[in-house]
Amino acid sequence: MAILEILEFPDPQLRTIAKPVEGVDDSVRQLVDDMIETMYEAEGVGLAATQVNVHKRVIVLDVSEGRDQAQVFINPKIKVIDETPHSYQEGCLSVPGFYEEVERPTAVKVAALDRHGEQFIIEPDGLLSVCIQHEIDHLNGKLFVDYISALKRNRIKQKLQKEKRLA
Repeated sequence: MAILEILEFPDPQLRTIAKPVEGVDDSVRQLVDDMIETMYEAEGVGLAATQVNVHKRVIVLDVSEGRDQAQVFINPKIKVIDETPHSYQEGCLSVPGFYEEVERPTAVKVAALDRHGEQFIIEPDGLLSVCIQHEIDHLNGKLFVDYISALKRNRIKQKLQKEKRLA
């Protein structure tokens, strides 16, 4: 396994729309393993392939307290069941150090493939629901900062660019 480089906002590659995985094979499973290791190393709860500059529809998550229950979603499709907005403070490994309130639908249904290519369907709630929606946004070239005001987004962008120059 390998630790992958996580792209940071405003890297334009984060805006790339991911392509569906044609078949779940050893190369996809290796990507999944590397993404899980990268997510744990970065102390995140979710990671989309787009964030590691691989533009395939793959996300990994682990919202468990023990950080030992990684979940894999390949070619995830989401359907909103209840559009009632729910607000949650979100952060992102691609926007390090920043957290903002984001409103997302309360209830969704997600269909995806697991690491073996088997289809499954879940109706997540709470943090898992928020994380899945957040990571699927990445696959569609969208970041949580797109949900906040342009003024806040530009301040975050400037701070991250300044930190990168000083590093």
